[in-house]
Amino acid sequence: MGTALLIALLVLPLVGALVVAFLKNDDRIAKVTALAVTLVEFVLAVLLWISYVPGGDRIQFSSSVDWIGQLGVHLSFGVDGIALVMIGVIALLVPIVIGAGWADKLPAGRSAGGFLSLILVQEALMVGVFAATDVFLFYVLFEIMLIPMYFLIGGYGGPRRQYAAVKFFLYSFLGGLIMLASAIGCYSLAADKLGTGTFDWATLVTVVRDAPLGTQVWLFFGFFLAFAIKAPLVPLHTWLPDAAEQAPIGVAVILVGILDKVGTFGFLRYLLPMFPDASKALAPLVLVLGVIGVLYGSLLAVGQTDLKRLIAYVSIAHFGFIAIGIFAFTSQSEVGAVSYMVNHSIATGMLILVIGMVIARGGSTKIADYGGMSKLTPVLAGLFLVAGLTTLSLPGTNSFVSEFLVLLGSYPTQPVYAVLATIGMILAALYVLWLYQRVFHGPVRGTALLNVAGGPGSAIAPEVGARKAIRDLSGREKLVLAPLLVLVFGIGFYPAPILDVVTPSVEATLDSVGISGSNTDGGN
Repeated sequence: MGTALLIALLVLPLVGALVVAFLKNDDRIAKVTALAVTLVEFVLAVLLWISYVPGGDRIQFSSSVDWIGQLGVHLSFGVDGIALVMIGVIALLVPIVIGAGWADKLPAGRSAGGFLSLILVQEALMVGVFAATDVFLFYVLFEIMLIPMYFLIGGYGGPRRQYAAVKFFLYSFLGGLIMLASAIGCYSLAADKLGTGTFDWATLVTVVRDAPLGTQVWLFFGFFLAFAIKAPLVPLHTWLPDAAEQAPIGVAVILVGILDKVGTFGFLRYLLPMFPDASKALAPLVLVLGVIGVLYGSLLAVGQTDLKRLIAYVSIAHFGFIAIGIFAFTSQSEVGAVSYMVNHSIATGMLILVIGMVIARGGSTKIADYGGMSKLTPVLAGLFLVAGLTTLSLPGTNSFVSEFLVLLGSYPTQPVYAVLATIGMILAALYVLWLYQRVFHGPVRGTALLNVAGGPGSAIAPEVGARKAIRDLSGREKLVLAPLLVLVFGIGFYPAPILDVVTPSVEATLDSVGISGSNTDGGN
């Protein structure tokens, strides 16, 4: 049953995209159809989760069909606990994105059918890239999923959308080409050792891990560069602020909340098991980049004047934490890193959505154009505060569990990096609380709110005019945020459902690196 569910998860969004694309003349039916498809996708993901057996086979629900037989390439899919939780995140966030953008106005000449069909194609490709168990298939999906995202940013984004879309595409595409070179190198190693080449992930793990360190290092870097760009790690991050700033709000949720996780997922699925010696030898480099990302992203977030760019730099800091957790090589740190991937998607997705709701009311992305909004939209202010508090990892929220595990697990083996990373927690409190204070506290002020209220020349007092012109959250907006709010506190107080699923997969990954999964000292 699980295999059939996984195949359905891969196929359903593509079928839905085809149907929605033909509904370009009726936006309402296109929206209803797309939402229905994604809700069914969510139900399938829940059933897949229920069918998964933690502690069972490392890869479950496997299926494989010959694709390019002469090259040993197969359409092979399956999931471990890490892939499963990310597929769950995809299935959760995509219908929320569609619901959040229900009333959005699209650019002139653009239809909801075209926009939503791209969203559905993006969903199918993201599920595929996490479920692929053939390295060549993973590469193909890694590159193809750039196409719908390119059109979503370039066709529906802000004033500089074309620049941002091209920059996003070129960075990731070039990284993928370098990864392909390493994948071909792995294929050649398999051909030399086995007499026939293969791209099967499980086979390559057994072959490449025995290669000399020098060979592993070269192959490692090919994969690492592609994943570090996608993650994004400093200094390969510069595409993200532009893409996040120009992307529509829903697309930014998918980009920052899901697509970036392909990079950190690649660290766990490909780098550590396939190149264990190189991973351990080059861990200090990745740890340095991780700490730089935490501090650099946090400092730049403090200084941002644009709401959406601020979120991009916050995410860069969070990905630094994830990288530290992965390359500290302890069970606690890696479980923390994987749960961080999930919880970052939830927390950042919620924060981007509430920022989108602020922008929809004020008409500006500039922080200086806001002030005193808690007087006008108290419910929105409260939910914004919750999203901000989980972003700074307040105890009791979902992100705290992840950040605590990363730091607790990293300290025994990498105390210096763990201590430096804690500075990022202090800076997080600074940029989150300062942002909340500037947008929601004080008198109603700023050109965005005054323009909505009738402008500086209006006969109505600014606060009175703004209160009449700006409404608090609608029932639809509350419904969209409700699942994320429940998860923020539900996972914060009871993270076991996620930790129980990912822990066996993390321990299997550590075992493949030659470190006991239950060892908290990293084997040092």
